[in-house]
Amino acid sequence: MQELATVTKAQALKHPNWDMGAKITIDSASLMNKGLEVIEAKWLFGLRDDQIEVVVHPQSIIHSLVQFEDGSLKAQLGLPDMKLPIQYALGYPERLPSKYPRFSFIDYPQLTFEQPDQSTFRNLPLAFEAMRRGGNAPCILNAANEVAVAAFLRDGIGFLQMPDLVESCLSKVSYLAEPALDDYVQTDQETRRMAQEFLKH
Repeated sequence: MQELATVTKAQALKHPNWDMGAKITIDSASLMNKGLEVIEAKWLFGLRDDQIEVVVHPQSIIHSLVQFEDGSLKAQLGLPDMKLPIQYALGYPERLPSKYPRFSFIDYPQLTFEQPDQSTFRNLPLAFEAMRRGGNAPCILNAANEVAVAAFLRDGIGFLQMPDLVESCLSKVSYLAEPALDDYVQTDQETRRMAQEFLKH
């Protein structure tokens, strides 16, 4: 925990497996990207909150796991490179041939998994909270996180202050259970104002 309190921007931007740009790399380091993916999964696949679980997979080879009613699992595996999913999205539903490097189990003799440390990486439980609350809470989470990451990247706050900012906004910005489109726009603006107030203190 003490090491994370003093982690630098340069250290946080050194993802061991992915090259995703500064914003997403910081989201990955803080586990906010997993939190946002949890919310996406709920709505894309019509899942209940208790059907979604996050595990840390240091090798970044298994990108998703689906467990069926009989208990069997299907995994989506591949090298950590966004070119392949982007190509698939552009060519969908076809799978276009490519000359990208191929995955080999011989190169990855061990695939390991860990429980996420949610007491240290508090963005993940905050994202689960926003998902469970629904309404405009995920909008608050996203807007606050964008301000937090931008502030961290310009050395305005420390690594562990990012979830503090997000949590503050989730508790203070007006909650709406059934927002319309205009409400989301106003929520985003209100959250960014509240986040800037947090940064002044």
